[in-house]
Amino acid sequence: MRLRLDLAYDGAGFHGWAAQPGLRTVEGTLADALTTVLRHEVQLTVAGRTDAGVHARGQVAHVDVPAAAFAGLPGRSDRAPTEALRTRLAGVLLRASVGGPRGTSDLLVRAVSEAPDGFDARFSALARTYSYLVADSVTAYDPLQRGNVLWLPERLDVPAMQRAALPLLGEHDFLAYCKPRKGATTVRELQLLDITRKAGLVEFTVRADAFCHSMVRTLVGSLLRVGTGKRSEQWPAERLAARTRDGEVVVAPAHPLTLERVDYPQDTELAARARRTRAIRTCDCEPG
Repeated sequence: MRLRLDLAYDGAGFHGWAAQPGLRTVEGTLADALTTVLRHEVQLTVAGRTDAGVHARGQVAHVDVPAAAFAGLPGRSDRAPTEALRTRLAGVLLRASVGGPRGTSDLLVRAVSEAPDGFDARFSALARTYSYLVADSVTAYDPLQRGNVLWLPERLDVPAMQRAALPLLGEHDFLAYCKPRKGATTVRELQLLDITRKAGLVEFTVRADAFCHSMVRTLVGSLLRVGTGKRSEQWPAERLAARTRDGEVVVAPAHPLTLERVDYPQDTELAARARRTRAIRTCDCEPG
């Protein structure tokens, strides 16, 4: 049977999501915890494979488990199997945590639920939303937030960055903003790229149907060049139109980036959405 797992994690202690031999990763740590509890090896599928140092509040994964092992999780208690699994995972992950205050964990399974028919954490998703935080003044610097905020010595021109972001919205080939993977498309639909100043911090909110490798950090890095006056407001659109990784590529640091949420369609549309997503897209659209 298939289970949906809703996750949150502090990415500082992980080498990204994807399991790698000899390295601590979110996937590897969570898979080990599930294997310990279920006494059965598992394979995870995730909505967004976050890079090293990237955090998540609203990550989603799914895992297929033997029905008998799942049904036996409550033992003699009257808890539901989903709640029994969540509780037992919390204990295992607490022991597996690295650094941080005593009694805390850097990886949490917020909820476990039986997945509806057709659910695929990766391919059924409609959109992923990320946030990125920047402090650009001395009064906004807070050493207690240095693990998830980028500190800049220069005041950012937020309106200029907002204007520069507008031509990037929509469906485009984002090759100039991605590290391409062999056989994978770089066509994406950028649904939201909002830059606002809140409580002294500059917050980027970025939503797309999917993201290719380093896309969010390259979008933010390029807009920061505009915000500091190092590049014109037209430069990000010019980079998009070039459809090449040649030239100046600016990838912002990972630690201020957080996966905030993943959106899915109604249950009856999950399977159809997954089929459409699996199709490799091409794009004849012009930037802007």
